[in-house]
Amino acid sequence: MRCKQEEFTEGSIFHFYNKTQKNKLLFLEDSDFLYFLAKFKHNLNKYLAEVYAYCLMPNHFHFCLKQNSDKKIFRIFNDTLTSYALHYNSKYDYKGTLMQGKLQHKKIKSEEYLILLCKYIHHNPVKSFLVDHVDDWQYSNYLEWIGKRKGELFSIEIIENYKDDLVYYAKDLAEYAAYINEKNFIELLFD
Repeated sequence: MRCKQEEFTEGSIFHFYNKTQKNKLLFLEDSDFLYFLAKFKHNLNKYLAEVYAYCLMPNHFHFCLKQNSDKKIFRIFNDTLTSYALHYNSKYDYKGTLMQGKLQHKKIKSEEYLILLCKYIHHNPVKSFLVDHVDDWQYSNYLEWIGKRKGELFSIEIIENYKDDLVYYAKDLAEYAAYINEKNFIELLFD
C-alpha cells in the first residue's frame, strides 16, 4: 500500500519494498549487492534518513527507514534504483524494466508493528531457504542489531529507543520464525 506524499513528514517511519518482474534476479553477484548498498548509502546522506532494518534478497528488497527532515525519503530509492538499473543494464546487457512496479511503502504507526516488521525483514533469507541462520546472510543489518558487526547502514537510535524490546532480539527472532509459519504475514502488513 503506497503512502500519500503528505505522509512523508519528519519523524515518520516507513517500510519500503519492491521486487523484480517475473522473479528475475536483481542481484546476480556479490558485487551487485555491494553496488546497490553503496549507491543507497550515498543517497541516504542526501535525504537525511535513518536505517532501522534492511535486507537485500536476490529478487527483492526491504527497508525500514525513519525520515529525519522534510525531504521525502522515498526519493532515496528513486535515485538508487535509477543508478542501479543503469549499472545492471550495462553489466548484463539487459533492456527493459527491471522492477515489477512502483516502489511500495507503508507508514509504520506503532512500536509493536515496527519491531515485528524488523523481525520480518531480517528473517527473509531464512524463510526463502537462502541460509539456515539469520546471521549467515550478509546483505541485511541483522548483525548490527545483535552487535556482531559495525556497519554504517544502521541507526543506533532504534536500539536506544527500543532496548527493552531488543534485549533478546536473536532469541525473539527464532520464536518469530515459528510464529510466521503459523500466520500469514500478509495479514499483518495490512493491519
